[in-house]
Amino acid sequence: ADFDAKKKRKVAEIYRALNSDPIDVATLRRMAISEGGLLTDEIRCKVWPKLLSVNTDDLPPLPAGKELREDNKDYQQVLLDVRRSLRRFPPGMPDDQREGLQEELIDIILHVLKRNPQLHYYQGYHDIVVTFLLVVGDRLATALVEKLSTHHLRDFMDPTMDNTKHILNYLMLIIDQVNPEVHDFMQSAEVGTIFALSWLITWFGHVLSDFQHVVRLYDFFLACHPLMPIYFAAVIVLHREQEVLDCECDMASVHHLLSQIPQDLPYESLISKAGDLFVQFPPSELAKEAAQAAQAERTAASTFKDFELASVQQRPDTVLRQRFRERLRGEERLRGEERTKTILTKPRTNRFVKLAVMGLTVALGAAALAVVKSALEWAPKFELQIFP
Repeated sequence: ADFDAKKKRKVAEIYRALNSDPIDVATLRRMAISEGGLLTDEIRCKVWPKLLSVNTDDLPPLPAGKELREDNKDYQQVLLDVRRSLRRFPPGMPDDQREGLQEELIDIILHVLKRNPQLHYYQGYHDIVVTFLLVVGDRLATALVEKLSTHHLRDFMDPTMDNTKHILNYLMLIIDQVNPEVHDFMQSAEVGTIFALSWLITWFGHVLSDFQHVVRLYDFFLACHPLMPIYFAAVIVLHREQEVLDCECDMASVHHLLSQIPQDLPYESLISKAGDLFVQFPPSELAKEAAQAAQAERTAASTFKDFELASVQQRPDTVLRQRFRERLRGEERLRGEERTKTILTKPRTNRFVKLAVMGLTVALGAAALAVVKSALEWAPKFELQIFP
């Protein structure tokens, strides 16, 4: 009963934020991040567009599928992927209903690609699109996915995988900040980060079997910075610390272990931890780590000022930061003692040399640009001084 009362209060708060003038986006972000996310698909239909600033009053009509499919270079690949996507539809859904949705799925993807020739289709993209289709229906899904593809997913839709690989490299940087032992073990096993590729590029839609968990994560990711999925990936690896360290230290074993994602993860506490890590080690800090590793102190990544400068209440990391600060007050003293202990007991190999081995080219490399770009997206009025 307590849970129901809490839920009722949350629903009321969400509708208050939606009905206020102007719409209270900061509160909507907080609701999407906080425990339970946005609760129902009915609410998601109203809130997701606000989180992506998509105007729902004037959605373009969808073109007829036939003209989209003729002479479209991606059609065959999209068709194959969508045909294989059976398990992304609710079990027990009648075949004809599912087939209808699969046709809509193909049309949405081709429509977005046709309107944005700079975007390149990748395998796994359909896993993201189907999530939106099932929650908000085809017309709204098309608008949301288009916005997402030109913003959050932009780096995955380049002609090459370079930017995606750079983002994956952040996974090891985050793990190293939090748990050097797990990081060093993974480095020794030479496992790399490919095990997390499908997590990242499908926002975990491809690897989690419970649809409710998937949409809960989408609430979180839509309310946050575009790099949040890589923090969440790091948190999953860190959560499995013991299993990782008990594993044979070779590539095949560690890769096998990590690529099998447990289905019973404690999602709420992991979401909370990912938010905390984002605040402690924001992307600009990670870029600095990488830059120092490459001894490239004068490049964009290390000189560009953290986008704290652009701190407007609407920005998602502000919401996270507030939450984090409240929790931190209680934990600060403990953590200080813990940290001193670890520093005293854990000899580190030269971290910067090791980071350099990770091959993050930061001489104005893609990682730096991705961070700069996402900073601009959150704060268009803020002029970034890339160079001192």
